[in-house]
Amino acid sequence: TAIMSADAAPAPLSKVDSAVQGLSSSPPKEKRRASSSVPGVYNILDLEKEGTELKIAVETQKLNWHINKSPMTLDDPEKGWLKKPLTTPPVKRIDLHFPLGLEVTARNLKGVTIKDALDAIHKQFRKKADDELEAPVLAGFEWDKEESWTRLVVHCKKEGAPQPKKKAKK
Repeated sequence: TAIMSADAAPAPLSKVDSAVQGLSSSPPKEKRRASSSVPGVYNILDLEKEGTELKIAVETQKLNWHINKSPMTLDDPEKGWLKKPLTTPPVKRIDLHFPLGLEVTARNLKGVTIKDALDAIHKQFRKKADDELEAPVLAGFEWDKEESWTRLVVHCKKEGAPQPKKKAKK
């Protein structure tokens, strides 16, 4: 025989507790969780309706980031820029379009950061070697509202700017 502790006395079976307390027992209406909306972070479709223009973080042009390398391999100060919002005002998601037709989507309910965009791009290219990519270095993003309000065009270049050489200690 199983031994039950005193505090585990079987309670009489009843409907779900909330129904017992006199609340309606009808199933809850399908509603999106409001908690996932962060004040000041927009749905890009709303910005388009309102005609709100996007500004892209200029730091993206200075990253010299290889699209097939993890963004976490960046050094400071570039690594510190990853937390910055990709766009102003911040958006929950944005499509990143490559001139050759590939499109990836960066998402973050708290606002897409530079890192979110790089992660989305990296996911597509992480298995490629540098010599398989015609332009393996991110040059920056372009927002062309005439073309598409809801996406950024990704520009890449053949190579990054030369890194400043550290002087050898004697």
